[in-house]
Amino acid sequence: MKPPVQYLPATTPALTLVDQEALSDLYVRGTPVNTLRAYERDLVYITAWKSARFGAALAWPESEATALAFIIDHARDLSSASEADIARQTAEMLIAQGLRKTLTCPASSTLDRRIASWLAFHRMKNLTSPFDAPQVKQARAKARRATARPPAPKSAHPITRGILERLLATCRGSRRDCRDRALLMLGWASGGRRRSEIAGLRCEDVSLKDFNKAGLIWLSLLETKTTQKGETPRLVLKGRAAQALVHWIEFGEIRDGPLFRPVSKADRVLKRRLSPDAIYQIIRHRLKLAGLPEDYASPHGLRSGFLTQAALDGAPIQAAMRLSLHRSLAQAQKYYDDVDIAENPATDLLG
Repeated sequence: MKPPVQYLPATTPALTLVDQEALSDLYVRGTPVNTLRAYERDLVYITAWKSARFGAALAWPESEATALAFIIDHARDLSSASEADIARQTAEMLIAQGLRKTLTCPASSTLDRRIASWLAFHRMKNLTSPFDAPQVKQARAKARRATARPPAPKSAHPITRGILERLLATCRGSRRDCRDRALLMLGWASGGRRRSEIAGLRCEDVSLKDFNKAGLIWLSLLETKTTQKGETPRLVLKGRAAQALVHWIEFGEIRDGPLFRPVSKADRVLKRRLSPDAIYQIIRHRLKLAGLPEDYASPHGLRSGFLTQAALDGAPIQAAMRLSLHRSLAQAQKYYDDVDIAENPATDLLG
């Protein structure tokens, strides 16, 4: 007769330390770099806020009372609050640390982003978030309405074709000029690329196989703000933009690695990639050389300028979105609406 089978007592599976580290690594590799940077900045701010407000570290999960206090503190203008107001005192401490600029009420989009980051960390830890509680959700909705304001444009002005031509006219014969010409034309003509996307391009992302035959260059972005790795459709450059990029690749002797790189004062191309901030400085420099204010436009002006020009030229919005990679039709439509209303004959009724 066989002995009875011995069953081990049931236990709840638990992740080992190695499993937890692997899970954290998976989150890092599966999250866009810009999103990770935003998470990090927001966590620094939230940690400093709670320390200043309550003299305590963040709790996981966080309490509903703390979540409500965070919403209340960021849903009113503290410049008119009493100096004894704890929310004002907290804000002044954050200003002293360089984490907050003023006592005025932050934009609702800023509050939403910080809460979204806080939520994300709760989800990563598989914890219930206090921001899912009915009272907290209602307070958040009321705060969003109470602090609503027209969104500020990411660029003061769009860099439309005429402005772009003025910037290109400042690019003459040096390697830096050659690089900036190619960078500006690629950033604009490929659909209005974000500066992080331009900075992240590598030589391997550029296909010249159809350049000699058809004058086309194919671009393969690894990922964008609206697409994930491996899901970004190829983009195309043609005409002057394609020629400018080929000239930069040849003149800069770019064989592999980063596509756009710093150029030394001795006009020597360095090996490291340009940072997104360097692209911001390039735009400012070219605006100044073109006789425009340095704050006339930001790198986002390449993106808004492309869509605005597409609307001015009567290009179908779907065609423009195919290059800009806008996921939301409503978002892209804003640029077309601005042009349509300016050209609307009803605006000339008074003469």
